[in-house]
Amino acid sequence: MDITPLQYVLAILAGITAGIINTLAGSGSAVTLPMLVFLGLDAGVANATNRIGVVVQNIAGIATYQRSRKLDIGGSFWLTLPAMLGSVGGTYIATILDNDQMEYAIGGMMVLILITILTNPDKWLRKHSEVKAGRPGLGVLALFFVIGAYGGFLQAGVGVFLLAAMVLGAGYSMVHANAIKLVIVLMLTLVALIVFIWSPVEINWGIGGLMAVGQSIGAWAAARFAVSVPNANQYVRWLLIVVVIYSIFKFFGILDLLLGML
Repeated sequence: MDITPLQYVLAILAGITAGIINTLAGSGSAVTLPMLVFLGLDAGVANATNRIGVVVQNIAGIATYQRSRKLDIGGSFWLTLPAMLGSVGGTYIATILDNDQMEYAIGGMMVLILITILTNPDKWLRKHSEVKAGRPGLGVLALFFVIGAYGGFLQAGVGVFLLAAMVLGAGYSMVHANAIKLVIVLMLTLVALIVFIWSPVEINWGIGGLMAVGQSIGAWAAARFAVSVPNANQYVRWLLIVVVIYSIFKFFGILDLLLGML
């Protein structure tokens, strides 16, 4: 499909917004997926194309954290491996099923996460990680396998689920969890992208590349913010609340209903 100048602008702007949200909180795909559909892609193609920008933005975010010497990925292997394995199965399901029922499931999970964020502020705002050395328990490994499967199936919201699992389950601080999240999301998305390439689902590399440019810019800006601004945990927590509420409205169709009333 031909790309118009307006599509260029919209793709890059949506990418910048998503890069910021994904790096600091998660669920930036709640912005990029609807935009890809708006630009003329069907849901399946949009779901696959969206992974291009996610890969690029996470590489940009990781590079920025590393240059700031604030990326401590110790222990991330044990969380990344099950997420990658889960991503294989989840992505395969995405190549053969539609997304309607999953969107309602995401909305329900977002409601639970919102309640958790609001009722456990001390854990979300801890300044220092309390991670135990060694391999995590089987329950934690299973949780990250499930999150990886979900991330492979539908990217939107996977960052929120990973943050909740790391902060509330594994004992990371928000800033530390954000750094580890970038590594996990990068690896499980690379797996998903490879599966999509081998599948019959089409990937629009042109629009996906444009959006990736914007997402890398947003990821760079957000990562610098996270490592240099005092009390970044508090700002990230409030951004996360806004993103989750937006996602609830979007996935349950409430946002479309409200916009239709205007």
